[in-house]
Amino acid sequence: MELTWAGALLLLCILFTLFSSFQMYKKKGQLPPGPTPWPFLGNVLQRDVLPLNKSYKKLIGRYGPIFTIWIGSKPVIMLCGYEVIKDAFVDHAEEFSGRTSVPMIQRIFHNHGIATTDQRKWREMRRFTLSTLRDFGMGKKSMSERVQEEALCLVEEVGSFQGQPFDPRRGFTSAVSNVICAVVFGNRFDYKDQTFMENQKIVESQLRFFNSILGTVYNTFPKIMEYFPGQHTKLFTAIEKLCGFIHEKVELHQKTLDPQNPRDYIDCFLIKSEKEQNSSEIIYTPKNLVRSALELFFAGTVTTSNALLSSLLVVAKLPDIQAKVQQEIDEVVGANRTPGMEDRLRMPFTNAVVHEVQRYQKENPEIFPRATTCDTKFHGYNIPKDTAVAQLLTSVHFDPLQWETPERFNPDHFLDGKGQFRKRDDFMSFSAGKRACPGEALARMELFLFFSTLLQKFTFHMAGDSKDMDVMSLFMDFRKKNRYPLIRAIKRSV
Repeated sequence: MELTWAGALLLLCILFTLFSSFQMYKKKGQLPPGPTPWPFLGNVLQRDVLPLNKSYKKLIGRYGPIFTIWIGSKPVIMLCGYEVIKDAFVDHAEEFSGRTSVPMIQRIFHNHGIATTDQRKWREMRRFTLSTLRDFGMGKKSMSERVQEEALCLVEEVGSFQGQPFDPRRGFTSAVSNVICAVVFGNRFDYKDQTFMENQKIVESQLRFFNSILGTVYNTFPKIMEYFPGQHTKLFTAIEKLCGFIHEKVELHQKTLDPQNPRDYIDCFLIKSEKEQNSSEIIYTPKNLVRSALELFFAGTVTTSNALLSSLLVVAKLPDIQAKVQQEIDEVVGANRTPGMEDRLRMPFTNAVVHEVQRYQKENPEIFPRATTCDTKFHGYNIPKDTAVAQLLTSVHFDPLQWETPERFNPDHFLDGKGQFRKRDDFMSFSAGKRACPGEALARMELFLFFSTLLQKFTFHMAGDSKDMDVMSLFMDFRKKNRYPLIRAIKRSV
């Protein structure tokens, strides 16, 4: 009897695999070409396909700038190169403005907040978030002053090491996170606040897991993975703990809310919720508020702090660039006041370095793939509605047809013949089109003000065994292996 059941189970597994493979290969014939997927697994374990930031050149050479990869039995259309990505996300923005369902994202956000796949709810939540960020000074002087104040707190933190080698990650991440905390929660936190540090570590661990092999496996077989213990279960538990922290903040805001004087994002959401109570479909719910705040905390903590930490690696490794930035700061700002956003136009080289740091990152595809909102004909391919579409920004930022020296760190990429800063359409660190990062203006402000304030006060040097590594190797060690070299910050006497 046991053998009969075992045989039946084996037969069911074989039939399921054959059916899944048949469905996958049937879809494959209707999509842009790409590497042949394995049954059930797709391209997940194929080293000549993933990670894409290593294999994309060979894949483009074989299939062109539009190709299909498979995460399990689900296809993802990959777009490579500036012209193709611009054509999709800018020129055909509406057709490529959808959002596909990613199992891990669904598990974290439960289809609430800005991460929702519901187009109507997403449009409303995005519009509200952009409007609220603007109301609280994103791109205006009041927000600039908040960042300046936090930059001075970071200067004090760096100065406390008195020129001794230190790991800057926790302090830098706390400084950047405090900016979004001020916007969302209405207050900053001490860098040594235990809850604050734990919340940051939860976000960092989640993003590392998402970009790991185990994260890919979870997104491929989510229902199976839910039956097994492991890192994913611990991370999801930690995320719920972070949501509990946000919920407590919301409850406190409800008790102290003054509709005439909103203090932050949570207050604005609560006021909007009161106004929308009689609406036929209520969007401004407590669940949407908590998950929207969670996404802002995610987006406003890790990405910007990683870019800031990367800029520190550059100036510590390339002293000639550091000296040139400091010379510009001394000439424009001097030593008696903190750099402000009004200085950026007169500091083209500093601005160029900040942009070049962001360009010089070899990134994997965006965490939140887009989706087609209708059956779409694009560059000769018929792409069905709701097909996942992802951009590979590395293929844009390292394209020799767009950049003079793509493999070399070169701030001149963002300077014209007169040494003035030039804006480039092929710079896409914040994506493009309708799904571009809503916090782009805030992130740009933070990077410029934190970077220029730190370089005004300190000269940075590498310490330890990383002195012989080039900039790209330092970047890759940091971003992929979570290793950051010790740094020395010597106070400047200007």
